[in-house]
Amino acid sequence: MDVLVSEVGPRDGLQSIRRIMPLEAKKAWIAAEAAAGVREIEVGSFVPASVLPQLADTAEVVAFAKTIPGLEVAVLVPNARGAEAAIRAGADKLTLPLSVSETHSLANLRRTHVQVLDEAKRIADMIRDLPEGERPHFEGSLSTVFGCTLEGAIPDAQVARLAESLMAAGCDEVGLSDTTGYADPSAVKRLIALVRGVVGEKGLTGIHLHNTRGLGLANVLAALESGLTTVDSSLGGIGGCPFAPGASGNIVTEDLVFMLQAMGLKTGIDLEALLKVRSILEEALPGEPLYGFTPDAGLPLNFVPEEVR
Repeated sequence: MDVLVSEVGPRDGLQSIRRIMPLEAKKAWIAAEAAAGVREIEVGSFVPASVLPQLADTAEVVAFAKTIPGLEVAVLVPNARGAEAAIRAGADKLTLPLSVSETHSLANLRRTHVQVLDEAKRIADMIRDLPEGERPHFEGSLSTVFGCTLEGAIPDAQVARLAESLMAAGCDEVGLSDTTGYADPSAVKRLIALVRGVVGEKGLTGIHLHNTRGLGLANVLAALESGLTTVDSSLGGIGGCPFAPGASGNIVTEDLVFMLQAMGLKTGIDLEALLKVRSILEEALPGEPLYGFTPDAGLPLNFVPEEVR
């Protein structure tokens, strides 16, 4: 089984910390991860610089990342205007977040469900008007799908309706996002089955999980056992988690890749090379907490991934 590890640190990680990483350091990070075999990297977000100054240089980062052969360059877009900028920059994949909690949607994007779905339609139309070979992949991400800090649990019927609505609006697929770190393995399996029952297997292949309460890798296993093949993670677990101060937010890429390779799953990533990328973050973000057990413990003696034994 092949697993696509999608690195989201340059977007989800950097937007969560106050310090601004220099453009050259971002380029070095992305280039080093790609050289280590990471095939997809979410390099930024097309939001106003006044909102996220950490990501104000996203267009420049995309332009650089597009020069790396074989790299899928992904970005997050909050609306059609952001999507227009992303398309202009040449991004390969656009992700539009739709919070299944409308309270969270209003707080995060200042838009109702109806308004976000309207943006999705506009983005899909925009993509459809492009020449066939220039159309980016369009994903609608179901945020707070495992629960919301503002609303609590979200009814299954609402999750299913919004998943179906995103596909009807023109998304190529939907993704599940554990925005608040509420997921557990049982919930992961249940929601994957629920959403796939609406959008089909090809309509849901990826998941974005957090390690807020220490269940990140357990939830990954549940997702893989349910048939998903793309997992988001962040180098060093960068970004923390505003919902649990001091706790790791994103899944640590290094730990995820080690687990997958120890299990014999194929990632295409050189784990030793990946571990060395961490030094770029340490130098560019001095004092910023970095997480991960594998970087601290090192690889087991004579470790050889099952896939190459």
